[in-house]
Amino acid sequence: MPRSVPTSTRILRAATTWGAVAAIGVAVIGGVIGFLIAGADGAFSAFAGAAIAALLMLLTSGSILIANRWFGDALYVPIFFGIVLGGWIVKLVLFIAAMLLLRGQPWIEPGIFFAAVVVGVLASLAIDAITLLKMRLPYVEVALPGDEDDSDGDGAKD
Repeated sequence: MPRSVPTSTRILRAATTWGAVAAIGVAVIGGVIGFLIAGADGAFSAFAGAAIAALLMLLTSGSILIANRWFGDALYVPIFFGIVLGGWIVKLVLFIAAMLLLRGQPWIEPGIFFAAVVVGVLASLAIDAITLLKMRLPYVEVALPGDEDDSDGDGAKD
């Protein structure tokens, strides 16, 4: 029996796409503003901040999309939470490593870097909220008589 796809997958793909567009926008606009304020170092700082914000956003939605591949499996719930929790742990470790690596770099302008990270995260949160509010998600899923997966309603594959 083919596995069904959860209805949230479409929402997550849309949020990921718009999040990537927002990250590019933050990088471009932040790069221009950073260049005007502090030259090339300001632009590179804005690019680095936007890249970190984008990576963190993509890790969350990406881990959920990967976990949704097991939808319909008997072990879906523990697999889902294991992958998502693992993604959050990876995200935390990568964030700390990036902050330690970038700390004290001569080309980082701390104020511009911080602003780019904050604007990128806020843009990602706003996009997630708007996407979830605007998209329609059914409350229940039912199999109707005549559906491909269960043609006689007994739950067995024919």
